[in-house]
Amino acid sequence: MTPQEIRAAFIADLIGIAPDLDPAAIGDDDHLQDDLGLDSMDFLNLVSALHKRFSLPIPESDYPRLATPSKAAAYLAKMLTA
Repeated sequence: MTPQEIRAAFIADLIGIAPDLDPAAIGDDDHLQDDLGLDSMDFLNLVSALHKRFSLPIPESDYPRLATPSKAAAYLAKMLTA
């Protein structure tokens, strides 16, 4: 997958969890909880959706690496090539 495809998949899963968000208004450096208003349960649901989509284990210690769309895309790209 290309970085753009990974980001698009991440945004799709994010919108699935928080449908009130406008995908076009989500910036690469928007913090999921601080800027976009996800609560802890929303974040866990997003992690679960990403796990299902990419078939990757995402340990709790790596959750900070999913804090923004750009961080998440870089993390997922790295994990997919590992």
